Amino acid sequence: MIKVRQVKVSITNNSEEEIRNRTLKKLKIDDSELLKIFIRKESIDARDKEDIHYSYEVDVVLKNEEKVLNRNNSSDISATSEESYVIKKKGSEKLSKRPVIIGSGPAGLFAAYILAENGYRPLIIERGERVEERIKTVEKFWNEQILNENSNVAFGEGGAGTFSDGKLNTLVSDKENRKLKVLQTFVKCGADSKILYQSKPHIGTDMLRDVVINMRNEIIKMNGEFRYNTTLTDLKIEEGKIKSIILDNSQKIDCDVLVLAIGHSARDTFQMLYNRNINIQSKPFAVGIRIQHPQNMINYSQYGKEASFLPNASYKLTYTTKKNRGVYSFCMCPGGYVVNASSQKGLLVINGMSYNKRDSENANSAIIVTVTQDDFGNNPLDGLLYAEKLEKKSYDLTQGKIPVQLWKDFKENRQTSCLGSVKPLFKGNYAFANINEILPNYLCEALREGIDNFDKKIKGFAMDDALISAVESRTSSPIRIVRDESLMCNILGIYPCGEGSGYAGGITTSAIDGIKVAEKIIEKYNFIDIS
Repeated sequence: MIKVRQVKVSITNNSEEEIRNRTLKKLKIDDSELLKIFIRKESIDARDKEDIHYSYEVDVVLKNEEKVLNRNNSSDISATSEESYVIKKKGSEKLSKRPVIIGSGPAGLFAAYILAENGYRPLIIERGERVEERIKTVEKFWNEQILNENSNVAFGEGGAGTFSDGKLNTLVSDKENRKLKVLQTFVKCGADSKILYQSKPHIGTDMLRDVVINMRNEIIKMNGEFRYNTTLTDLKIEEGKIKSIILDNSQKIDCDVLVLAIGHSARDTFQMLYNRNINIQSKPFAVGIRIQHPQNMINYSQYGKEASFLPNASYKLTYTTKKNRGVYSFCMCPGGYVVNASSQKGLLVINGMSYNKRDSENANSAIIVTVTQDDFGNNPLDGLLYAEKLEKKSYDLTQGKIPVQLWKDFKENRQTSCLGSVKPLFKGNYAFANINEILPNYLCEALREGIDNFDKKIKGFAMDDALISAVESRTSSPIRIVRDESLMCNILGIYPCGEGSGYAGGITTSAIDGIKVAEKIIEKYNFIDIS
């Protein structure tokens, strides 16, 4: 098989036939010599606004590959082989009790999937509802402000990613092809096969919900079991090893292997783990706002006159302030919505969400500022308390509605009284506010300096009418559960993983971390079914 890089294709015609024709031209061969062609990567090259085009990397199977390789000395043409994900050999230590997984977000689901696929019959405990019921509960919260603290945008089957843009891109090094396994599993469970090769793949909240349901059904077919509306409330530890767990303060389940895929919002669980002497450390994270712009403005900035031929554009912006604080865009949602993502009564937090088509009028992104132990303290749970204080201020300022402000009013430190040209696109009720009353001065100063800088990169980014909202405080977990080379924490048999445990950031990296943990369990144990 031969890899062909930088196959240049027009943005007005990127059909499979045209990709094939351009590949033949680059290889200098006739169509009769090409047996198979596979698209491996697709990206938009917009570095030159006068020559925006698609760039493809393809694998081809030819009649005489050696001959073609010998006559081509281009670095864009090389021999390659099929990539695949392979699980390692099972361990020898006997495991007579099913592995228990806490949480069914990306990390928990993929840990469960790999374990089930290899015959380990995992039991998955989820404090929230299954997707079908969770959707109704979240819609009711957005419409009526009636919050279910165990099933919401943060908690429930699929995790926080279920109500997000469903972005799947990651820069994680992946020699073991775990990312490929994640994407192939998503496709098997209903996602568009294009995610296998797009440079910035996404599923969208609507399609992701169906994918999660299909993943659940696949795990059940492989003898996994799910229990919903069930919360981990305590651990029983003997001689430094997990012996059993307590669910809902009453039910006891014995276990030798416990996977903690609890997500970044499980603050009550973090507190319980800390009380049980699990080794937890605080770590830096970031907080800030969400900003909405007209999507067509972002498109024009990124693509110029060719914008109408291309999908809605994204952006990624970074800046370091004069006081050495990082300001950056995060979880950018083209054609999306800002959503009320609260999970605790009396606290308010926001996030971004897009449907698969990304076809709303607005682009939105978190603009966040790094905070460290110098800001919130050195105790393991101090970061959680810091975020909670901001979320309480956000809730109190507008009685639970999303605080909203025009950018010009934020700069002038005054409450907004009316909207400008940007249409407000929210899931959940909103109210005008002065967001300076929520965030500390050092964060407000950093946001002003950072967004002024971003305006130099994207013309109009600091437009007066841009809509900002608060507070974006759960960009990543403010804690890390320390684990060793075996991926266990200081208690034998407990495997922290995913975003909540401090080892991932987003759907794909969380899923990959769940796979890593499943691999470690399989390498150590051989499951013996004694049921």
